[in-house]
Amino acid sequence: MRILLTSLLLAASTVTTAVSVIALPFYDEKSWRSPLVLLTAVLWALFALSVLALRRVPLRAAVVLVIAGSVAIGGAALAGPPNTSTDSARYAWDGIVQNAGISPYDYVPADPALRDLRTDWLFPAPVIGETGEPECVGERILTSNEPGSDEIVCTAINRAKVPTIYPPTSELFFAGVRFLTGPEPQYWPMQFAGLLMSLGITGILLRALHTRGRDPRWAALWGWSPLAATEGVTNSHIDILAGLLVLVATLLVANGRRWGGGIALGAAIAVKLIPVIAAPALLRRQPWKVIVGSLATFAVLYVPYILASGIGVLGYLPGYLTEEGYSSGERFVLLSLLFPGASALVVAAVLLAVTAALVWWKTNPDDPWLGQLVMIGATLLIVSPRYPWYALLLVPIIAMTGRWEWLAVPVALTARLLVPSTDLARVAIALAIGLIAWMSFRRAGPGSGRALLVWLRHPFAAKTEPNAT
Repeated sequence: MRILLTSLLLAASTVTTAVSVIALPFYDEKSWRSPLVLLTAVLWALFALSVLALRRVPLRAAVVLVIAGSVAIGGAALAGPPNTSTDSARYAWDGIVQNAGISPYDYVPADPALRDLRTDWLFPAPVIGETGEPECVGERILTSNEPGSDEIVCTAINRAKVPTIYPPTSELFFAGVRFLTGPEPQYWPMQFAGLLMSLGITGILLRALHTRGRDPRWAALWGWSPLAATEGVTNSHIDILAGLLVLVATLLVANGRRWGGGIALGAAIAVKLIPVIAAPALLRRQPWKVIVGSLATFAVLYVPYILASGIGVLGYLPGYLTEEGYSSGERFVLLSLLFPGASALVVAAVLLAVTAALVWWKTNPDDPWLGQLVMIGATLLIVSPRYPWYALLLVPIIAMTGRWEWLAVPVALTARLLVPSTDLARVAIALAIGLIAWMSFRRAGPGSGRALLVWLRHPFAAKTEPNAT
């Protein structure tokens, strides 16, 4: 009965995932918002019930269900095109450009120099509207202009008049995917790549949890997660590759393979830069190996692009940080309540520095998972990005620790994306912090105040709890 109940809940999650992808296009005016918010809430509720039901399923059957559920839910996420982001259109374009022998940092997508590379699905022709003027129509299609000629350009690529923002590991991955598929297939190549990476993370988690004497059921916290399905597969955000590489880097360092861990960390940082926050938990013992390995890997990956484009490899990163409000402090939704303007940026930097120092000082080098969880999770809570896919770095670490309460972080960030309200974002992040703090004191047991003082004197020690899911 337990196996049957869990299977039925997974089937419901699979169907709901497919419906959310097929029936509710994000870019179809604003009619999507209420039903998509509702379906997203249902997905997270089904996920929670499924994980609870799995606790009492016999171990062998549970492992089979974890794998089957990951395949089914991830497969359902392939049912339609991206529904909350057009980032994968840029991924496709950068891959197409590179396979034509051109650096992705040299030209903006709307540049007329690249007209011959434009595909119909990325650059549909404008149509003549009722006013007699050309206009852009279609889901996910935006209007831009060619630099110089000012000719109208219809494209699925957001920010078509700025250079790419993605570092070299991402760019190599984009080129590899498009080398295999060519330019004509639309969104499914990156979605399928996202599914393969998601299943790879599930497999690594199952193996790592078993090897370290922890409950393999915890792998369901990733494999069945709505975040992995919607943002890792449907919207195919490259952050899933960063999450995979950070997981591998942490495993290697935990097993004493610090050179390999440094190489994996350097490759992860060269996916999207933000994985640098995974470094403090990996530097407790022989840090120079991890640092040298990661810096060398990062530099080697950048060399070909620097030779081709020089300083242009920075792409749109400075403009993006300004656009998102991080340079002014506006994006720190909780801190901005007490610290207006740029002062929020200063306070955030101090909090991140203190967190990094504590994580470096207290993390057990043989068991860095809790330190990694605190560093990545605290960063997301402090920085409070608008985009939940940044939490693809966090969820595999949650699975390795069994600290399910940290799933409140991707839930809060998802709420921030789907309901663009600063007040709601503040409430969601505050509730996430409250839940994490409450569960931390509960785990500490009676005398948790004293336990906090003990924690400040001793390294992070991850508990092994067979049914912590």
